[in-house]
This record gives sequence, C-alpha cells and structure tokens, in this order.
Amino acid sequence: MTHSDPIDAGIGHDLRDAQDGDGARTSDSAAVAADWSPASWRARPALHMPTDYPDPKRVEAVERELSAYPPLVFAGEARRLTQRLADVAAGKAFLLQGGDCAESFKEFHPNNIRDSFRLILQMAVALTFAAGKPVVKVGRIAGQFAKPRSAPTETQGDATLPSYRGDNINGMEFDAAARRPDPDRLLRAYAQSASTLNLLRAFSQGGYASLGNVHRWMLSFVDRSPAGERYAALATRISEAMTFMAACGVTPETAPSLDQTEFYTSHEALLLGYEQALTREDSTRPGEFYDTSAHMIWIGDRTRQPDHAHVEFCRGVRNPLGIKCGPSLDPDDLVRLLDLLNPSDAPGRITLIARFGADKVEAGLPKLIRRIQAEGRTVVWSSDPMHGNTETSEAGLKTRRFERILAEAGRFIDVCRAENAHAGGVHLEMTGQDVTECTGGAEQITDADLTSRYRTHCDPRLNNEQALELAFLIAEKLGANRAA
Repeated sequence: MTHSDPIDAGIGHDLRDAQDGDGARTSDSAAVAADWSPASWRARPALHMPTDYPDPKRVEAVERELSAYPPLVFAGEARRLTQRLADVAAGKAFLLQGGDCAESFKEFHPNNIRDSFRLILQMAVALTFAAGKPVVKVGRIAGQFAKPRSAPTETQGDATLPSYRGDNINGMEFDAAARRPDPDRLLRAYAQSASTLNLLRAFSQGGYASLGNVHRWMLSFVDRSPAGERYAALATRISEAMTFMAACGVTPETAPSLDQTEFYTSHEALLLGYEQALTREDSTRPGEFYDTSAHMIWIGDRTRQPDHAHVEFCRGVRNPLGIKCGPSLDPDDLVRLLDLLNPSDAPGRITLIARFGADKVEAGLPKLIRRIQAEGRTVVWSSDPMHGNTETSEAGLKTRRFERILAEAGRFIDVCRAENAHAGGVHLEMTGQDVTECTGGAEQITDADLTSRYRTHCDPRLNNEQALELAFLIAEKLGANRAA
C-alpha cells in the first residue's frame, strides 16, 4: 500500500516558515531520491516489528483507512522545528525532549496530558534562565506507543506468550488474547494521538502556558522539595527578572508571546506500516514527503542498520530525525547513516541522541564527536541518560537510579565542552504523575518504595519531582559552563 496524494500542508504560515532569514529555501528542500517511496522500506529487513498478525488482510485494510485520515501535524510545523533545531546545532538554543516511555490507552486522561505538558514547561524555564538561550520543547507524546523488545516472548511460570510491544500492537496483560497483535489498535492510537494533540495545542496557545503560571508552578516545587534550599537562589533570580520585565512594561498584554509557547511532538518511528499510512506529499513542495504522525521521529539503537527498513523509510521523509547512539555504534557507521539520512547536511535535520550509560559515556562519546567534527557535519548533540542506566531491583522490577541519570547527563556536558562541541539537549523518559519507578532523588525513593506507585507499561520514568530536580541540576551545570 502506498499513499502519495498531495496534501495542503499550507495553513498560511507554512510557506513563510519554509524560508530562512534571507528568504531562500532551506537546504533540505530537494526532492527525495527517485528510488525512494513511502513503501520502499517493505523490500528491506525490518526488525522489532510484529510479523504474527492473525489476519494480514485486516492489517492492510487498517493501513488503507489510516492513509485517508487527516494528518496529525503539518509540514510547515515540521519545517519550523527543523529551523529551531538548527539553532540548537549552532549553540543558540537548547533542546528539551521528554515524556512517557510508552503511552497507554488505560492512562489516557486530560489531566495526565496536562501534567506532562506542565512539567516540560517548568523544566524549560529553569533551563532557559540558566543557559541564557531559548529551549525547544519536544514531547514524547501523541504517538509514542510501540516499543522494541529484547526478546520476542515472555515467560511467566509455565506459560510463554508474545512480548508486550506497546498498546498500538497488543495488550500488557499476560493473557493469550491480549498479547495477540491487533491491527485495530492502530486506529485507537491515531484517535488518542489526535485528541492529545488537540489538547496540547489548546494548552500551548490558549494562555495555560503563560510564563506567570509556569513561574508559580516552579516556586511551588521549590517550596515543597526536600532540596528546595539549593534551588531557591535560581528561583529567586528568575522572580527578580520577571519583576524587572513587568516594571519595564513587558507583560502578556504587551508581549503576547509570554502567554504562549511552541510545543512539538515526537516518537520512535518503529511501526512502519503506521508511519507510511500517515506519510503525505506536501502540496506546496511537490516531491517532498512528511510523516505527519509527529513533528519529529527518531530511529532507535536497535533499528539503525543502514540497509534495513527503518533507515530506508526515514531517509525519504523531511521531518527532523533523531538517531539513538549507543556503545555499539561505530563512527564509520554513524557517518554512513548521515550520508543516507542527511546527504546535504541540512542544519536541524539530525539530532544524535547519546545513550551510553553513566560509566561508558566518557569512553564512547568523544570518538563519535571527533569523527563528526572531522567530517564537518552539522548535528544536534543530545543526551539520553535513561536507557543506558536501567537495572533490576531486588523485587524484580526494572528501575533506574537518579544519581546515575544525573551523572550521565553531567558527563555528557563535560565531554561536549572538552571536545568543543555544543551540549545541545537532553532526552528523558518522565511523567507528570507522582510515580515511584526510579530510585533516589531528593525524595530518596528506595527499592522498597517502588511497588507503591509503579505504573509504567515498559521502562521506569522519572516522576514530576525527580524530573524538575534534574532540570535544576542540569541548569546549574549549564550556568557554570556559561559563566566559564
């Protein structure tokens, strides 16, 4: 199944956003290669995708139905994010990317969406003030359902069933019927993503994201945090800056941007049938295709083989792309990926998301940075301090220790500075909910506390207090580097 009908990606601002400061088109505007189509990935090996749907014809029918649905995002929005990420690559901005490990149908609720959105805004204020740069806010939301798994099956007692792969594929319950892949879940995932995006747009443009609101939320965190005294100085400086701005007449009434914010969505492009079904040709730029399931998509550490399906699909869509970079990534292979995914070296097109582990980042990251610099490539360097630091608690639950997450983020910043590269961002699995999935932090969550509010459908997430604490600590590090 292919879908190449042009769509109206315009909505007024797209053509303006498609131009750089001189009015010229950005360097990623060339048409895709003649040997690529939204379906060309189907001729390549595809890892970590279900192959055991009971009714393949129903899968095809669902994909055809999705291909006729409206896009979730617009081409101009994706182009604007590429421009924002170009600023990050140039050291003029910072990327904050975060959200759920895997979204679920069960926890779909407006309050959960609101809390995650609010958490990102609070973190962004601290990072903006400390770094002295705008923060590009990208959520792992409105599409982050499917997850690669280390094993295709799971055994409990005497029973072995297919692994849980995400709510858009099968159910989490350890039951044969629930674990059977169901293509109709894709329709529900699309509907939930559309509803989530609708609410996020309302929050970001309707006054909820007012800087005054965000500042009050941040002060509340400082007041209740056991480590609040450490963060009080930064919070006070932000308060003084806002008071000064108001005295100068810079208020939401005189500067409407203080009442709004830009917010973008992202997810791993894992289930390629879904991604293909939502890929559209931009009617304002014939020959350019966008995956309209999200503004930004990324390729995981397990699916970045240059000759496989996921790289093949991503090389033809014009969305900004992330590439997870772990200890197994050879610098030569990374250059090969960039040759395929960004041959014109368009700024903002590629974000390299480093996920090594706290004890491996200093050995693994420098060789990648040096090779990229030697090749003269333009990328965003971002740290994922979550995925390399997963361990199992005594109770058998997957968890992550806050101090190791903080250590990897800090060492990432130090390595980038030592290599004369810009530490451009952080990529976190986190939630606005009060869960107990990662140990440590100012709340001093222990292994014994994990079972009290352990709710993740896949990997452990930082809770709202831990994520805010991490943001303040990273802000301290960025502020110290800025002063130096």
